[in-house]
Amino acid sequence: MKIPAVAYTKLLYKYLKPQWRLVLIFATLMTVGTVLEIVNPQLLRQFINGISEGGTLASLSRFAYWYIAVALTRYICITIGKYLGERVGWTATDALRDEFVRHCLKLDMSFHKARTPGELIERLDGDINLLTNFFSQFVVGIVFNTLLLVGIVLALFMEDWRIGLGMMFFTILAVVVLIALNQKGIKNWAAARQANASFYGFLGERLSGTEDIRSCGANDFVLKRFYEALRGWLPKFIKADMSHFYLWIGSLLVFGIGMALVLATGALLYRAGTVSLGTVFLIFSYTTLLERPISQIRRQMQDLQRAAAAIDRVGKIFAIKSNLRGPGMGMSDRHEPGSQAELCSGNQDLSETSALPEGALAVEFDAVSFAYEDGEAVLRDISVKLPAGTVIGLLGRTGSGKTTLARLLLRLYDPTSGQISLGDCPTTAVELRSLRRRVGLVTQDVQLFAGTLRDNLTFFDASASDATLWQALTEIGIADWCRAMSDGLDTVIGANGYGMSAGEAQLLALARLFLADPGLIILDEASSRLDPATEKLVDRAIERLLQNRTGIIIAHRLATVQRADEILILDNGKVLEHGLRKNLAANPNSNFARLLHTGLEDVLA
Repeated sequence: MKIPAVAYTKLLYKYLKPQWRLVLIFATLMTVGTVLEIVNPQLLRQFINGISEGGTLASLSRFAYWYIAVALTRYICITIGKYLGERVGWTATDALRDEFVRHCLKLDMSFHKARTPGELIERLDGDINLLTNFFSQFVVGIVFNTLLLVGIVLALFMEDWRIGLGMMFFTILAVVVLIALNQKGIKNWAAARQANASFYGFLGERLSGTEDIRSCGANDFVLKRFYEALRGWLPKFIKADMSHFYLWIGSLLVFGIGMALVLATGALLYRAGTVSLGTVFLIFSYTTLLERPISQIRRQMQDLQRAAAAIDRVGKIFAIKSNLRGPGMGMSDRHEPGSQAELCSGNQDLSETSALPEGALAVEFDAVSFAYEDGEAVLRDISVKLPAGTVIGLLGRTGSGKTTLARLLLRLYDPTSGQISLGDCPTTAVELRSLRRRVGLVTQDVQLFAGTLRDNLTFFDASASDATLWQALTEIGIADWCRAMSDGLDTVIGANGYGMSAGEAQLLALARLFLADPGLIILDEASSRLDPATEKLVDRAIERLLQNRTGIIIAHRLATVQRADEILILDNGKVLEHGLRKNLAANPNSNFARLLHTGLEDVLA
């Protein structure tokens, strides 16, 4: 794998440009530190020559004072520079991390289905963290260590062209060897990072399924798979680390040769009386000084191996484009609710984005078909109109396409063919943020976060006042239930809703949906797995939630269906029956009437 220099340049320019002032100060401090590092051996040379020539104490003290002043100044410059470098690096990686998360959130569900959470976390944390040094130290480190090498060579040329020539040969040899060895390590580190992502993906899945693994007695099997994953992971990291070893050995070899050449030349010139003792010490100091920039360049090359692999892997994620198409793919806050000039009119230019109108939303499926990436059709030519404010019960066996229909309304996927409209506006022409603000979904498996009850109700929006929350909870009929919690709104909820029942999680989901005030409510199996007491609370909350809103209820129980104005029955991805609930129930020949007669739970299970 060979990444072109232009890719590094674009990455640096993009994330360092916003910090150009800090980068400029950082570069200035490092320049001063580099120059002072070359100056100090000159002062030592003058000091030694002064002693050899019998200089006065005052003159020798002056050199000593200058040496201390230069050393302190250099130390201050380097210390402040390193601090600024770290700040620049972490700010840049935070910006990259933020952009990475936003990009992943914009991608459709096929992307997330193909990757484990652990793999994405490794990209987000592991790979991007490796770029911290790349942003903060790599360019500056390479540039200023190179300048230090050039400065030393020029200083030695000024002393004696033969010494300068030997040092130049040594420097060129070192750079060529390090670059050659570096290229061999990038591919190894790419394989190691991929193995790391796969390993953490495996680990994340198994940890999240700990309860099922234990209940099924699969501990030994999972441990066996864990050891197998480790055996696949370790050799790749050993091979990648060996790339560092080759760089280290190469730099030691080159440095040893250079040291021998330069010191031999200096010794010969001193014996011939061409140079003074102070100059010999100067040559020795500069030769010793060369070890640091060469070692740092070697370490920068090692970091570049990791960075190149990380850039390649992160870049592959950024290269993935969403399967969602249309002008509504933006995620900005450009369209705010209630902005009449931007509301969808039904006959707008489809090349422009629109915001959904306030209030209940009409829904229309026009010849909609959909197939997942494996090519198997899930929905076939669905054409249904749902007036604003209507509640429809969606029925069908498992696999008939009910949940897929909900995903299409939220634009987690786009139809393979046909068009979906909300409030007379095609979903592809609606800003995604506006669409997902106006369409709410409650699933059976509600996602709760580690935090307080308040945090989970507001999705960590600190601007929501307690008065607003209590008013909403009172209106939806669950304020007493919330007050009964140990600390009210400050009750701490564990990760994934640990410590809460399925019914309590449903109540929280309904409450936060009520706070969001969407125009279309989708309840996916919202009343399953509940005890009678909680079921009453949920039923009351749903009743209030559906007032003056359009509702789609994926029903599994007779009581849930009785709330619907219309019924839509799907079978194998097609519309089997659609009509008013009362009319279908009164028609003994309808599929819905037969379902009521035979038992809804048995037929739809």
